[in-house]
Amino acid sequence: MHPTEQVVSLNDSQKKILYEFAVLRNNGSDANTYWQKHKNQFSVINDTLRDQLATEIYANSHIIYSPVKDSAVQLWMQTQSLTNWMLYLAAFIAICAIIGLLRNYWSLLIDILIKQFAPIFRLLFSAILLTYELFFLGIVFIICGCYIEEITLRTIVIHVGLFLLWSQSTAIFTQKYLVKKYIFEIRNTFWGSNKWEVVKTICLPAIIVTMALLYVLYKIPGDALYNYEIVVSAMAVICALPVWRSLERYISPILIPYKDTFIERSVYSLAACVVLGLIINGLFIGINDSLFSYVIIALTSLLIISFLLLSLKENFKHNYKNYYYLQFITVLFFIAVLFYSFYIHSGEMIWASLLGTSIYIIIKYWEIPTFFISWKRSKTSTWGFLGMAVLLWLLAKGILYVSGMMYV
Repeated sequence: MHPTEQVVSLNDSQKKILYEFAVLRNNGSDANTYWQKHKNQFSVINDTLRDQLATEIYANSHIIYSPVKDSAVQLWMQTQSLTNWMLYLAAFIAICAIIGLLRNYWSLLIDILIKQFAPIFRLLFSAILLTYELFFLGIVFIICGCYIEEITLRTIVIHVGLFLLWSQSTAIFTQKYLVKKYIFEIRNTFWGSNKWEVVKTICLPAIIVTMALLYVLYKIPGDALYNYEIVVSAMAVICALPVWRSLERYISPILIPYKDTFIERSVYSLAACVVLGLIINGLFIGINDSLFSYVIIALTSLLIISFLLLSLKENFKHNYKNYYYLQFITVLFFIAVLFYSFYIHSGEMIWASLLGTSIYIIIKYWEIPTFFISWKRSKTSTWGFLGMAVLLWLLAKGILYVSGMMYV
């Protein structure tokens, strides 16, 4: 009988003994002493067959380490995972604060630089030249940021670089060098007839950011955050392509079937993007490859946010047929996401679906009663906030119950 066939007939305890025998023998230790202590676990077996079986098991085995529940190692691993996300959160808050400061003091900073250093530095700090300088500074931040060891500082530096790349490339392509002006330009261009302008002002900056994220992923593949962000930038490229503007009238009725002249154009565009996102997400789910797990989680999170925005009562205040229809579709979507996340045992998707569902319930808690009452009256709003407290308590208990099913 071939040694491989004989290995199959061994039980787990016998395989373990032979594996440890092979490890001792390969490391030059006294393997024979170990064998004498454990050979009674086997029926009649000669040394030649023993060596063949040990070699076969050693060559075709790998060790799987699984810490005992509530052990120090398991608790340390959970703590490390939690602190990593806390560091990401700290970095995200710092990034938002820095971007907010740039937004608040940008014009003032440029004015001070121009006034104080004029005329020597008037050209150097002109709006046009400063835009190009900041664009290349963003590239430097991304390249250098990949070599920073500390995770929080690295995340901050890289994201400031990504922000500078996006904002300054948009300013260059729109030739509007202040934030308020080029955001206004993007709004006008998005639904305009000039398709090249849409590609130039929206797609190209998003492509630049996507390429930068690919570089970051290549340099620091261990930072999982960028796997999600690259999906966002790539979807921005796809959804901004002019081809969807012409197909919008055929796609958006899937989510907004009833005609209503009072619905804003942006709502129809969002509906078309949601349908496109559902199709792309469905394709990745159908491929069923763990390689695309980040894509599926990021796309699903984007769809959750999009459905929350799309299902708002404010979008359909003149005709509620589409509002009722969208609530039905949104609830189906959240249920499908929750069931799928439990099916694939994805903690990130479970929490995204639970959080999205909780926000949806809270929004509807305040929206639905407005068909009959107004929250503006002080007595009514007081009762509303009391009910809100009860609702949050129920949601917390529900999430604890679900987490108990997951982890206990």
